[in-house]
Amino acid sequence: MILPEIRTARLDLVPLRVEHADEMALVLGDPALHTFIGGSPDDVEALRARYRRMIAGSPDPGVSWCNWVLRLRQQESPCLVGTVQATVGRADRRAEIAWVVGTPWQGRGFASEAARGLVNWLAGQDVRTVVAHVHPDHGASAAVAKAAGLTPTDTVQDGEIRWESTTET
Repeated sequence: MILPEIRTARLDLVPLRVEHADEMALVLGDPALHTFIGGSPDDVEALRARYRRMIAGSPDPGVSWCNWVLRLRQQESPCLVGTVQATVGRADRRAEIAWVVGTPWQGRGFASEAARGLVNWLAGQDVRTVVAHVHPDHGASAAVAKAAGLTPTDTVQDGEIRWESTTET
């Protein structure tokens, strides 16, 4: 699947490239970003390797890995502030989405704006169900899911609440 650039009010969702790793290592370098997901920040080389795998795509031909970096449009100096991603199943027309915004840019609505832009794009790709998994203590991420049109379900998977939006055809 060839990914387009998606434009929102303040952001350009730019298809991920390996070259983004240098700047993204700084954007994603705060260990606090891993509070709810575990692990620790990748260094530039690890991020490059991860981006190469992501860009190569899913080994399952029925699944597309869609990844974008978030570029904040500023007149003086556009900069990367985070990522959004979707794992799209063609057969079931279902996408699992996720987002992350670097600590210095949090609290300004960028994650919500990017997630809404992603969900709108997915709807145009004939995706009927959008899912996100949110840690029950992560209020900011729950707010992003809600802003993207998802609602919490009673399903808990790996300690996270499943949020979902389904479009009837």
